Amino acid sequence: MNHLIDILKGMVIGIANIIPGVSGGTMMVSMGIYDKIISSVTGLFKHLRESILTLLPYGIGMVIGIVGPAFIIKYLFAHYAFATSMAFIGLIMGGIPIIVKRISGKRLCTKNVIAFLVMFLVIIGLKFFGGNGSEVSLTSINPLLVIELFFVGVIAAATMVIPGVSGSMVLMLLGFYNPVLTAVTDFVSALAAFDMTILIHNIGILMPFGIGVIIGIFAVAKLIELLIKKQESMTFSGILGLIIASPIVVLLEIDLQHGLGIATILSGIITFILGYCAAYMLSEK
Repeated sequence: MNHLIDILKGMVIGIANIIPGVSGGTMMVSMGIYDKIISSVTGLFKHLRESILTLLPYGIGMVIGIVGPAFIIKYLFAHYAFATSMAFIGLIMGGIPIIVKRISGKRLCTKNVIAFLVMFLVIIGLKFFGGNGSEVSLTSINPLLVIELFFVGVIAAATMVIPGVSGSMVLMLLGFYNPVLTAVTDFVSALAAFDMTILIHNIGILMPFGIGVIIGIFAVAKLIELLIKKQESMTFSGILGLIIASPIVVLLEIDLQHGLGIATILSGIITFILGYCAAYMLSEK
């Protein structure tokens, strides 16, 4: 039963990582598994068996969350943008009590306040001053593009691990969000149809990107583990700033071309409550 719950948590993280404005790291914090995953990643070579047993169900869930619902997520954001976004805001806000517990009882000091404000402003700044990168074409694979995909994977992984920073939003700014997401959906479709030409092409895109993601996760996880060990209250104050800024970014990303009717607002409130309760319950497991 515990492994099933861990797979479900991994699915939430995976889905979050493909949605601009939503952070997979934030979902880890919201569900109370951030420290556990970070320590398992950094201790993989020292405690191989224990780390693999810890990470495997989350990894399976993340793959399912990234690959499986990619089509559904596109549809939900296209037709029910407000309700879907509110569900993720609920998931984000449901994790705040976990962070508050980590810093409650600690003396309120200047460095913690600065860490909170700096991280809060970084996320808001990414939204307003990041700009929109022109999309990169992945129609033809060449050595230069493979190297570029690797480094983009490293950057994406770093932002996926840091709570509050949306890996998909950074990919969008770099111009790789839609091309990579399309490669994932095309890979699944080609696999189902057993179309080897399209399959090999998308493997050529996703493999260097995936290797970059793995290396980026290890590097950033080690840095975060060190920060938590040396400056726990300041680190979690900064994480709290990142998390509180995240719902603002998600709200600003919502496409309200059809306006906000009473039914839309009510559905948003319901999905927010469901998301909040889901995050709170998962964090208690």
